[in-house]
Amino acid sequence: MKNKQRVKSAADQAVRQRNYRRARERALTRLANTYPDLYRSYLEEEKIADVKMGKKWLDIDGNTSLINSGTR
Repeated sequence: MKNKQRVKSAADQAVRQRNYRRARERALTRLANTYPDLYRSYLEEEKIADVKMGKKWLDIDGNTSLINSGTR
């Protein structure tokens, strides 16, 4: 019984998170359309910050290093 409750709780949390992300993306789109120059400026600043902190994704898997461990 506890396992079913945990699965339901996790599923509910996933739905809430998905709904939040969707609303957030829509709001960002509206802001980008209203203030395109400011949005581009902030986006560029964040990209530079990601590169400096080593958090820039290089591929869809989320890898941040050019070295592929499978090719050694």
